[in-house]
Amino acid sequence: MTHSVELRNVTKVFGTDTIAVANVSFATQKGEFFSLLGPSGCGKTTLLRMIAGFEVPTSGAIFLDGKEITDIPPYRRDVNMVFQNYALFPHMSVRNNIAYGLKMKKYPKSSIPEIVKEVIAMVKLTGLEDRKITQLSGGQQQRVALARALVNHPSVLLLDEPLGALDQKLREQMQIELVNLQEQVKITFIFVTHDQREALTISDRIAVMDAGKTVQVGTPKAIYEFPVSRFVANFIGTSNFLSGTYQGTNNGLKRITIPDGDIWVESKKELTGGDNVTVVVRPEKLAISKEPKPSEINMLTGVIEDIIYVGTNTQYFVRIPASGIVLQVFAQNILHTAKQPFTWFDKVYVSWDPGSTSLIKE
Repeated sequence: MTHSVELRNVTKVFGTDTIAVANVSFATQKGEFFSLLGPSGCGKTTLLRMIAGFEVPTSGAIFLDGKEITDIPPYRRDVNMVFQNYALFPHMSVRNNIAYGLKMKKYPKSSIPEIVKEVIAMVKLTGLEDRKITQLSGGQQQRVALARALVNHPSVLLLDEPLGALDQKLREQMQIELVNLQEQVKITFIFVTHDQREALTISDRIAVMDAGKTVQVGTPKAIYEFPVSRFVANFIGTSNFLSGTYQGTNNGLKRITIPDGDIWVESKKELTGGDNVTVVVRPEKLAISKEPKPSEINMLTGVIEDIIYVGTNTQYFVRIPASGIVLQVFAQNILHTAKQPFTWFDKVYVSWDPGSTSLIKE
């Protein structure tokens, strides 16, 4: 099967010793919404610019639709890029901004108005065709940038944090519109973001990056539920970490000894007795109660140290005395009239299902 974009051992070094991208390999499928996710400075934008042709890899190879494009200049690559600052022409109208690429590619003049009209309707800008860019809101400018990039129907659309300048409400709205647009045009999108929630919302698959490397590639669910490292577990959402030692398997569950006793994990990870491991438990997977639950095989006793109300849920910080760790527990706020069941310094029991955890081998 021919991949849309494929990178093979791509490295980029600036100067003599600044490694921006280190031996990265991955492949995107045709029509896939693929995101590059990681903290600032991890190499996401550099990687995107190499796919676009604005940077040349120090080593490695880049393929587009099965053909190597590593040394091909940007204007000969069937890709378009949407920049963080949109890079629109302020003196031109919406219509002329979008038509510019068609004119540069010498499309027949008679066909340009109809093509532009279709794309304008697609990005919901009908009625704004003759406005100048300076007369548009941030969200409208973002739509113009998308329309200008899509009008030539490229094989791949590259997006470098295009929603970064928008306020939170508009950003969330545009995330949904981007997904719908991508499904409509069926073009491969490669999207750069440092926003974990954004990547989980829009992506078919995500490549998590750290220090120039891809540390995990997978679906949003796979990366969130089964992180391969502490970095991924910590960067994608919030996690509780319990360090312990693997003691064996019983009835399909792995027994992990931690300072507070034994806990049980449902995992297919291959381990040897005595291996040091980290158990990862998401805060929303934990249950909190004032009374012990005899039916639960994973249960720790602690004291509430802090409480934060965040609207959709209440976050409890529970200190476990034996090990000194603090577990975060997210409890959904179902009834707004209900009295808060817990308060500071309450003794509580925190429990979870063995299948709600993942294991990281240290």
